[in-house]
Amino acid sequence: MYRNFLKRVIDILGALFLLILTSPIIIATAIFIYFKVSRDVIFTQARPGLNEKIFKIYKFKTMSDERDANGELLPDDQRLGKFGKLIRSLSLDELPQLFNVLKGDMSFIGPRPLLVEYLPIYNETQKHRHDVRPGITGLAQVNGRNAISWEKKFEYDVYYAKNLSFMLDVKIALQTIEKVLKRSGVSKEGQATTEKFNGKN
Repeated sequence: MYRNFLKRVIDILGALFLLILTSPIIIATAIFIYFKVSRDVIFTQARPGLNEKIFKIYKFKTMSDERDANGELLPDDQRLGKFGKLIRSLSLDELPQLFNVLKGDMSFIGPRPLLVEYLPIYNETQKHRHDVRPGITGLAQVNGRNAISWEKKFEYDVYYAKNLSFMLDVKIALQTIEKVLKRSGVSKEGQATTEKFNGKN
């Protein structure tokens, strides 16, 4: 009942409520990004969702488009400035994903949607992370986020997919609020972004 119906109802109502509630924050963040980071305020990218169906994820852009003398983008850590780091630490970059939740691409809680290029290198167990909608936050995010190994992330993702319940979602939601307030577990020390998954790490 919860997995197949109530969870989606809560997602729709919650997304509508939060879009209204956070609209001033969304607008203010977009304005600051426009002037401080990039004229392209929203970053979009193809990601696999429920049953590996591809959708377009929305995020606030936190890295500039600065390039070197050869026209190549600078490394992530050089393009992620103080303002971008602040947006990420407060998880404000995830706010546009409320539209993904409203559309049904995502849920509030579930395994984070990763890159399409990872699909062919998942093992049979890891593929079960796509048995549920991806989420804005999830079990892995409240247990280390980018500071834990890929193996551990997938363990949390698969556990969630197999044990999804209302009480588990409530627990993750409360822990997410705590993590955001503490601004902890965003990334490994010294890294702007997490290391890419290669099927072995």
